Amino acid sequence: MTEKKIPQDNGTKTKVMQIEPSLKDSGKTPHKKEETYTGIGASRGIAVGECYAFVKEQGEHEYRKLDSKDIGEEIERFLAALRRSEKELKKIERVTTRKLGKGYSDLFQAQIMVLHDPVLVKAISERIKSERKPAHVIIEEEFGHYVEKLNNSDELLFRERADDLQDIKERIIRNLHIKKLHSWLPEGVIVASYHLSPADVILLSRSNIKGFITDTGGKTSHISLICKSLNIPIVVGLGNLSQKLNTGIKMIIDASTGKVIINPEEKTFAHYREKQESEKKFDDSASLTAELPATTKCGTRITFYANIDFKEELDTIKTSGAEGVGLFRSENLFTDGTNTPRESLQLAYYREMAETINPMPLDIRLFDIGGDKLIYSPIREPNPNLGWRGIRILIDLPDILEAQIRAITKANTHGNIGILVPMIVSLDEIRRVRAVIDETFIELEKEDPLIEKPEIGAMIEVPAAVELIEEITRSVDFISIGTNDLTQYTLAVDRNNVIVQDLFDTFHPAIIRQLHRIIGTAQKNRCRAMICGDMGSNALALPFLLGCGLTRFSVVVSDIPNLKSQVSRYTLEESAELARQCLKLETTAEVKACLEAFQSSH
Repeated sequence: MTEKKIPQDNGTKTKVMQIEPSLKDSGKTPHKKEETYTGIGASRGIAVGECYAFVKEQGEHEYRKLDSKDIGEEIERFLAALRRSEKELKKIERVTTRKLGKGYSDLFQAQIMVLHDPVLVKAISERIKSERKPAHVIIEEEFGHYVEKLNNSDELLFRERADDLQDIKERIIRNLHIKKLHSWLPEGVIVASYHLSPADVILLSRSNIKGFITDTGGKTSHISLICKSLNIPIVVGLGNLSQKLNTGIKMIIDASTGKVIINPEEKTFAHYREKQESEKKFDDSASLTAELPATTKCGTRITFYANIDFKEELDTIKTSGAEGVGLFRSENLFTDGTNTPRESLQLAYYREMAETINPMPLDIRLFDIGGDKLIYSPIREPNPNLGWRGIRILIDLPDILEAQIRAITKANTHGNIGILVPMIVSLDEIRRVRAVIDETFIELEKEDPLIEKPEIGAMIEVPAAVELIEEITRSVDFISIGTNDLTQYTLAVDRNNVIVQDLFDTFHPAIIRQLHRIIGTAQKNRCRAMICGDMGSNALALPFLLGCGLTRFSVVVSDIPNLKSQVSRYTLEESAELARQCLKLETTAEVKACLEAFQSSH
């Protein structure tokens, strides 16, 4: 068996003209030998079955200068394509609402709003008239300009907006040529594609898809989050693997490890079927105890909170066993990526959330935006990830910061809301935010004596914050460790770059030593510590984190039942001994081997 890591294809794809699945070139030589490829497991689970190569066909469209008499007809074709696109998106929105609730369906409502954008519609219509170019050429150019800017951003928020715009562009052009939307596949296949949009995943999931693999994407992309909600395994970031696959090839995906196995041997099939059955039994058992309190083998209480993006996800809080929201990503209120949400909209949103889960806590992260000036400035930064982002933007634009803090404070009539400050690198930033909170509370308390001052927490996600952890934990009420960014900045590895993804590892000795220091310092200073990054969902990391003294975890809702069940296997004494062993180790491989041996013994 061979194992391969495919570098990401950074080239741009040819223009996509329709969304019609088709078979790959049947002249390719099929795989004969078992091969294993590694990507990013973004929604846990195992899928065993046949591959379906889902290709977004590239259409050839005639380019000719329009005759004057054809201009009116061309503009009408464009407007008709918008109407057909809206009809499709409304259908997808209804399916999404039924499957996942309104939170995710808002993605498609935002796309419908783009179709109605008078500036865009007017610009395309007038260019068709003045330049006498076919509608599809103008649409490509108008959308392409924005898609390119967004795709070049280092910020995941903007790259996901690029996917949305790309999907709208392709949909309009396909409907311009009245190409049928194919959304049904053979039952029970594993879909392989270069790229999938949220609409693709929603519609294809109706065919009881076993799993998805894509060349592009990351753990927190929309399609990954949707697959988690649908309990469909997905492996993303596979570079160019889809180009090597034919429909009908036998395959296995293990989304827990990011493995994709092509042409598996019979013994591999048997191993994964057994593993699949074992995981199902474990999940069934965990779901039965999900709503019970989580305690270690020695009786210590461990608390699990939920990371969420939309208020509609609150419905799953109780059944999953979560005891509150440890991270609400408020930047998702930027539905169009440009306009700051009105204070009144924010207030209504936060108030509904706080009342829904009261008395459970709700920690709202302040807008973690930026890294690219597409929202506030036309200036392009050479390195956006190290630029104007997070708390830096909020301090430089105090109207945004003050409006959000006012909305949160007004909503805190039950006293269960906390404020998380993103990308902290200095005490000055904490002091600036605390001053705004204090001033806002004094002002608003006069109007409503029932409101309570929100507690303040700091995101620990850059090495500077680790160096200042003594001072930070004496200055805030709680901290939340963002292991994704902390790993990225400590190891100087872009976590969304597949080429170097093998270097991005939260079990690197530098990372686990930082975690031990952060948690221990917070305990000493009686500052509540919580982890909200992906490491908190990693079952392998769980006993190490317990051994460091961590008792609060904020993770993806679907991971909570399994983690609760695992907690009961360990005592704090043996976990602390495990942590001491790991802290002495010098390589990532040694740390993982130590953790795996401990897990196997339990």
